Amino acid sequence: ETMSHRKFEAPRHGNLGFLPKKRTKHHHGRCRSFPKDKDTSAAPHLTAFRGYKAGMTHVVRGVDRPGALMHKREVVDAVTILETPPMVVVGVVGYVETPRGLRTLTTVFAEHLSDEFKRRCYKNWYRSKRKAYTKYAKKWSEDGGKDIEAQLDRIAKFCTVVRVIAHTQVKKLNLRLKKAHTMEIQVNGGADARAKVDFAKSLFEKEVTVDSVFAKDENIDVIGVTKGKGYEGVTTRWGVTQIGRA
Repeated sequence: ETMSHRKFEAPRHGNLGFLPKKRTKHHHGRCRSFPKDKDTSAAPHLTAFRGYKAGMTHVVRGVDRPGALMHKREVVDAVTILETPPMVVVGVVGYVETPRGLRTLTTVFAEHLSDEFKRRCYKNWYRSKRKAYTKYAKKWSEDGGKDIEAQLDRIAKFCTVVRVIAHTQVKKLNLRLKKAHTMEIQVNGGADARAKVDFAKSLFEKEVTVDSVFAKDENIDVIGVTKGKGYEGVTTRWGVTQIGRA
């Protein structure tokens, strides 16, 4: 019999979505896009969270797919357990829309920042003078924090996208880490930018738990980074089939 289409008979191996296949610069997923911010009637809320892989196990679940072979039968699925210690919000950043995409307008940080966040600012913590954000923190007390309020007003006035800067509490993990991982998390909802900024400011220096971001049984996207397999041959790298020896 002749081949109908080669793509059905011999589909390509390896997903092109994962190119270039090379070692990652950062061992954490990057939020390239956040959920669309359409609903102005919703209360301001955060849209992402960071977790750490704790391990794997399996679950037995019932399949509810009418017409499927496994309908009303039980299957065993592999599941990954993620540990999500509460994150701490330490700043807010505003973005203006330009013809070339988003541009940061200004960033405001909280008054008190933890050591694990400051460690992220240094390559070598024990040799440093640990002066990060010491001068900046004075802005909160000078003139009753007038400068800070002015920057927050600028974000509220000009920005369309508001994101908070949050860091993880790695000391709560059972890992050899002391440097917090920081990330931006977009604030969606709220009537306008002012509502978003007020919400972000109310979270400063506070812990944000994962259940305040995601609900139980909610479908969410997970972004991760492969652990890498090093320099490999074509079979391992692309998953091609070896031709059997005759």
